[in-house]
Amino acid sequence: MSLRIYNTLSRAVEEFSPLEPGHVRMYVCGMTIYDLCHIGHARMMMAFDVVQRWFKASGLRVTYVRNITDIDDKIIKRAVERGISIRALTDEMIQAMHQDIGALGMEPPSLEPRATEYVPQMLGLIATLEDKGLAYRAPGGDVNYAVRKFKGYGKLSGKSLDELRAGERVAVLDGKDDPLDFVLWKSAKPTEPDDAKWDSDYGPGRPGWHIECSAMSCQTLGETFDLHGGGADLQFPHHENEIAQSEGASGKPLARFWVHNGFVRVDNEKMSKSLGNFFTIRDVLTRYDAETIRFFLVRTHYRSALNYSDAHLDDARSALKRLYTALAGVAADTAAIDWAQPFAARFKAAMDEDFGTPEAVAVLFDLAGEVNKTRSPALAGLLKSLGGCLGLLQGEPGAYLQAGAGLDEASIQGLIAERAAAKAAKNFAEADRIRQNLLAQGIVLKDSAAGTTWEVQL
Repeated sequence: MSLRIYNTLSRAVEEFSPLEPGHVRMYVCGMTIYDLCHIGHARMMMAFDVVQRWFKASGLRVTYVRNITDIDDKIIKRAVERGISIRALTDEMIQAMHQDIGALGMEPPSLEPRATEYVPQMLGLIATLEDKGLAYRAPGGDVNYAVRKFKGYGKLSGKSLDELRAGERVAVLDGKDDPLDFVLWKSAKPTEPDDAKWDSDYGPGRPGWHIECSAMSCQTLGETFDLHGGGADLQFPHHENEIAQSEGASGKPLARFWVHNGFVRVDNEKMSKSLGNFFTIRDVLTRYDAETIRFFLVRTHYRSALNYSDAHLDDARSALKRLYTALAGVAADTAAIDWAQPFAARFKAAMDEDFGTPEAVAVLFDLAGEVNKTRSPALAGLLKSLGGCLGLLQGEPGAYLQAGAGLDEASIQGLIAERAAAKAAKNFAEADRIRQNLLAQGIVLKDSAAGTTWEVQL
């Protein structure tokens, strides 16, 4: 079975093959970096971490670009409030982001361009759009994009210009020919700090948000690339406007596949800073281990809404313990994955169908059941390797289970040996005491002709 991906542009699952054989080029809209990242941000970055991991597991080379927006109204406002430079603020927040998502086991992208490093390319793109009659200078110094002059505007969101126009709730802003038009270059305001503006042929100012990604993606990946990703909230207007700018300038499709992840919700509302219902990654890390959070994010399909609660994280922790319990005490083989093996083939089929992590995780549990029955090093190795495709199960089982059981693996094995010695000495009261002591700490012993094994009771 070949890899199939849901394409927002066509609203269908399509067979995927990269433009350049063996090499995937993907761009994901990253963070506007003025504060700590919350779990909603983590969900977006985790979704595409899994995507690029599966591309690699499928034998493809990946150039993964995830940008940083480091100039924006909110960034300027926060820097002014704190009395520091924009660069000082964004450097601080970028470092914090790297720490937080690194803790969750996310692999760094191939490239992480900062918007402020690509202003010349943005100005060049704006000049091209102006030459083509798709951009115009407003009296106040802004440069705007003329939406109605781009044929096909609305193809990503599925909305016609008339529908979009009917949804406008404000009058035409000064300097705009049409309410749908959007800014490419913002004229500098007298109250803005010097580090929030650049010189240009249009006067001092700074780029609009949408032009940033058009310039960075085309500069790093070319005018047409394989996959463009981001949160569902970016589909309109951000990604719609990227298409208008990039395709208006080049006359070529920007991306063949558009991929959007679902929201994280709290009490049926999208998690966001504007609503104040967010939980930062580092706050959650004080209460849950990083791999539990990763498992919580990964096991729901990337396009589905994800409901955040302590109960769901507790359930994720218990479920992950079951997988680690299967690996405990088994010397896992580390051979390369044989994709013809039945469990591996099922896992691959799940991931090849639009990165179907719920079905892939179900395969991990079925495989864990077989490992529990057989204690097979080969199957344990396969469980570990398949988990690794999702960034899971790469730690020592005893270290993970210790948090739930209060004992590490060596301590458990030591008590099992003491119990065996007590039974051999016919001191059955002591043997039973050790069993009950372990059970009280969540460890269930299972005796068989082959010996004694254990697992965490959930």
